[in-house]
Amino acid sequence: MPFKIIHVVGARPNFMKVAPVMQALAQKPNISQVLVHTGQHYDANMSEIFFRQLDIPEPDINLDVGSGSHAWQTAQIMMRFEEVALTEKPDLALVYGDVNSTVAAALVCAKLLIPIGHVEAGLRSRDRTMPEEINRLLTDQIADMLFTPSVDGNVNLLQEGVPSEKIHLVGNVMIDTLVRLLPRARQATILRDLGVEPRGYGLITLHRPSNVDDPVMLHSLMDTLQEIAVEIPLLFPIHPRTRVRLQDAQYEIRNSRLHLLEPLGYLDFLALQDAARFVVTDSGGVQEETTYLGVPCLTVRANTERPVTVEVGTNILVGQNMHRLREEVDKILSGQSKQGQAPPLWDGRAGERVADIVANS
Repeated sequence: MPFKIIHVVGARPNFMKVAPVMQALAQKPNISQVLVHTGQHYDANMSEIFFRQLDIPEPDINLDVGSGSHAWQTAQIMMRFEEVALTEKPDLALVYGDVNSTVAAALVCAKLLIPIGHVEAGLRSRDRTMPEEINRLLTDQIADMLFTPSVDGNVNLLQEGVPSEKIHLVGNVMIDTLVRLLPRARQATILRDLGVEPRGYGLITLHRPSNVDDPVMLHSLMDTLQEIAVEIPLLFPIHPRTRVRLQDAQYEIRNSRLHLLEPLGYLDFLALQDAARFVVTDSGGVQEETTYLGVPCLTVRANTERPVTVEVGTNILVGQNMHRLREEVDKILSGQSKQGQAPPLWDGRAGERVADIVANS
């Protein structure tokens, strides 16, 4: 009987993380894999296109949960995934990142006594107002194998009482995907299509409730971006959530150099990150990708669960201080951008390390 692994993904960041792990496990003998997509993200540009571009097989099972409140979505995933787990009877469930799908699947497996591996374990922002922080804390407490992307993850888990034998420093699986697909992204035509030159624009990605759900903060952010766009064109692939909030606020963009774009596929977005003068974001994954690429990153958050991107990489936390954001952009434009480097084990082989540990467990 092959050793059966069930992978649970639900949102775009998960797709970049599951791809290298599935590919590495496919090289191991006597392992079968089942891919479950909870449907937490269901927009074609937010989901299906990623499966195609990342060379991930079509999900074996799609729970089609869709959007809703955190409680509703988590409960729906738990109810629907429980049926899958009881039918499939996996030997191991691998969950990824920190979305609702992560904790929902982990809770189901813990109750059914199915061993759990958490890929990207140990990250902490110390901010429990972030739903993702709750997901991370709970998942790590019930997981049996914890695969950390950086040393701070190990330290956090040990401080929380997780036994050291459960913790495995493997590196950043999302960087595996970036390393593999960066050559293809550099062949993309997106810069030419948009009429921009390498280092001739800033890239924006904002979607967190703390930034877009508060109309006052959203107005302040957008006003600042319009000011920055006077100095350099800004490309803003806009998350569906953010677009709705802008419409609700009846916000008017007056500067034609602030370009709102539809959500992009992985390759186009990676191409834009790679060639950007700087990136303004509130996304965790973008903080990591820009650090690897050596692109200055300004994070509109007071804290980050990825402190290694600040301590070692190119990331600067500007909080919600728009004056600070302007200052840091001005520094970058005057040639004073922060220098950084990729953390240890961010080398494109983290998925292989996960597969080796799973296969030898």
